[in-house]
Amino acid sequence: MSDLIVVGFDTPDEADKVLVKLAGLKKEYLIDLEDAVVVVRDAEGKVHLKQSLNLTAVGATSGLLSGSIWGGLVGLLFLNPLAGFAIGGALGAGAGALSGSLTDYGIDDEFIKSLGNTIPNNSSALFILVRKVQPEKVLAEFPNVRGRVLKTSLSPEQEQKLQAALSGANAASPTAGSF
Repeated sequence: MSDLIVVGFDTPDEADKVLVKLAGLKKEYLIDLEDAVVVVRDAEGKVHLKQSLNLTAVGATSGLLSGSIWGGLVGLLFLNPLAGFAIGGALGAGAGALSGSLTDYGIDDEFIKSLGNTIPNNSSALFILVRKVQPEKVLAEFPNVRGRVLKTSLSPEQEQKLQAALSGANAASPTAGSF
């Protein structure tokens, strides 16, 4: 089961920096992110979403591959596999891009937008859906990051430990517990 964690930051670029660092930690197998979204609220109060996974591109790529294979096979039946490969690839890529753009994966976009409207202007928030984490090692990588927990599916004890680590109250011992 995945845990949802939403952390708010005082600057518009802080959530991006944290997400980049988390992506590096994912490569080290310290955290397994199912989904991540950065929300930035600009000076005028407009909310901008930055999805970590571009579903349109993923759909187009998978559609291109499957369409090319099926088109080539159908083209073999008509003794023209190259035309089938090209036509199948083009149709597959278009259908995959369309289905990818219509798919909502991970954290619900309406939930993200509604919570994004509550953060102050010129600030940001990071929404992450975490499958697995080694909390002591991950928190140790963020000694100077300050944020506030806005929403979470963690237990109350785990949420308190995370908030203490993000507020600097537990800066001397960020590994005191796990979340």
